[in-house]
Parts: sequence; structure tokens; C-alpha cells
Amino acid sequence: MIDFRSDTVTKPTAAMRAAIGAADVGDDVYGDDPTVNYLEDMAADMFGFDAALFTSSGTQANLLALMSHCERGDEYLCGQQAHNYRFEGGGAAVLGSIQPQPLNNQTDGSILLADIEAAIKPDDVHFARTRLLSLENTIGGKVLPQSYLADAQALAFERGLKIHLDGARVANAAVAQNIPIADITQYFDSVSICLSKGLCAPVGSILLADERLIKKARRWRKVLGGGMRQAGILAAAAQLALTEQVERLAEDHDNAAYLASQLSTIDCFTVDMSLVQTNMVFAEVVGELDITQVAAQLKQKGILLSASKTLRLVTHADITRADIDCFIRELKIILAR
Repeated sequence: MIDFRSDTVTKPTAAMRAAIGAADVGDDVYGDDPTVNYLEDMAADMFGFDAALFTSSGTQANLLALMSHCERGDEYLCGQQAHNYRFEGGGAAVLGSIQPQPLNNQTDGSILLADIEAAIKPDDVHFARTRLLSLENTIGGKVLPQSYLADAQALAFERGLKIHLDGARVANAAVAQNIPIADITQYFDSVSICLSKGLCAPVGSILLADERLIKKARRWRKVLGGGMRQAGILAAAAQLALTEQVERLAEDHDNAAYLASQLSTIDCFTVDMSLVQTNMVFAEVVGELDITQVAAQLKQKGILLSASKTLRLVTHADITRADIDCFIRELKIILAR
């Protein structure tokens, strides 16, 4: 299958499969898994934090961060398009009794600093206590500028807020700017990084913060049922995600640009090339084209995409330039009928 639905569909590399088989393991709930311990120490050191926690998913890592920064009745600020607001089941509200305050995302993915400032609640019994600002980078495939992150950090500090990064695809943001990931994470009190998207690990995310917050997050992880036993078999692959797969993301970005350029030549689609910054392509379906029917016909040819008026096509390690050419060729055949 040629699968454009998401970079979550990536398969682990041969090296990861070998590492999984050879992993030295122990009971991680007791803190006895040496491979997990090594991964957490390595990640903390790589990205400039005191401590790290290996989690089963990005959703869990984000929720642990929110529940560790905030108490019941507190509030966090985020974008309307933020993954931890729209696509994580309302976990902060349901499980943490934390109120989200979503704000408009601008076209570039940022939130206006003036909007953040205005949304911070006064210290008054009528209001939830604003404790945290949560940003996402990349967001919708777009990269937040470093200068914006610095300004957001300064605002959070001045107003007594902590600042969290949903960095599910922060490696893509770093590669797109040709900078180390640590240059991005330096602006945040906590960061979640997904290792099972473009970085190809089969399972897992890492949460980074200071020792106090990670200790609290570790406790919440247990409460949420996220304590894993011989998790070293997963951490072994996760290590290779961080050490072997980051630079390779540039190929995905090049392929996304190529895919966007090819789609833009087809009358049924419009693509804003300025928004193709990493591994995501958004194509607007023009006219009365039944994209659901097109997707069904493509599936018969072994090509998967999520049908929507705005198509999101994601390139990843298992998508080649030849796969893109095949997709465009089959798409043109279907549209010509």
C-alpha cells in the first residue's frame, strides 16, 4: 500500500527490529528497565532537560504534562487547532478537570501574543486560574519561527505561566530550519516528542521537563494505566528514532514539495505552496468532484488517503518519489474517466 493518511503508519526499520530483539529489559514500573532508563537519560541530555519520561503515546505525554502543570480547576491556553485540544478526546477536561481556553491560530500556525495576553484570567474567584500556555510545532505541517517562540516564552515568564510544547513533529520543525531540536526545546518548561511518526519507532513518545514535574508525571502515568513493564523492547527502537531518523526527515520534506507541485498541475485541486514547509500537503478540492469516490477507487489500486474537502497528504519514510508518481498517474486516470 501507498499510504498518505499519516506518518503514524511508518514501519520500524530493520535496525529497530534487530534492536527490539536484542534489548536488555526489566520492570520499568520499578525503574529496573536499563534500556528505558538509557533512553530517558539520553533524551534529557540531547534536548537540554533535567529528566524525561517514556510514554506509550503523544496523547499520553501531553496529558501528563497538562495534569502535572495544572491542578483541578486550572486552565491552559492553546490554539483552536491544537492537537491536545481538538484530537485527544478532551482528556485534560475529562481526566484532569483542567479547562482549555482555545485561541485562534493564525495562518502560519501561531497564536497572536496579544490574544494570549488578553486570555489570561485575573486572580479572581470567578475565573479558572490560568497556569499554562501550550504551543504546537509543527502545527498543520507549519513551522513556528524561533523569534516567535522566544517572544512567547518571554510573555509566559512575565505573566507567571509555564509553557509546554506539543512537539509531536518538532524534529520536522528542526530539520526544516536546519537547526538542532534543542534550539527549539530551549524555550519550553516541558516538551512532548512523538517517536512513532516520521521517526519510525513502532510505539512511544518522550516527555521532557525538570525532575519535579517528571516525578509528578510518572505518578500520573501510573494512575492512568500507563506504567509499562519490560518496555525496553520499545525503548530500544525509540533510541534509534532519535539517533538515526531525524536527518532523514529532509527526504520527506522534499517529497512533500514534489507531491504539492504535481498536485498543483491538476485542475481539480489547489495547493498553497507557501504552506508546504515540512511533510504535509493540504490540497483544496475544487468544484463538485466527489473525493470520497476518488479515494475509494484509489484504494482499489493500493493507494490510501483520507477523503475530505481539504485533503491532507503526509509523506514519510515509506513513501518514495516513485510512489508519488504512481499516485499522480492513477489519480489522473480516475479523473479523466
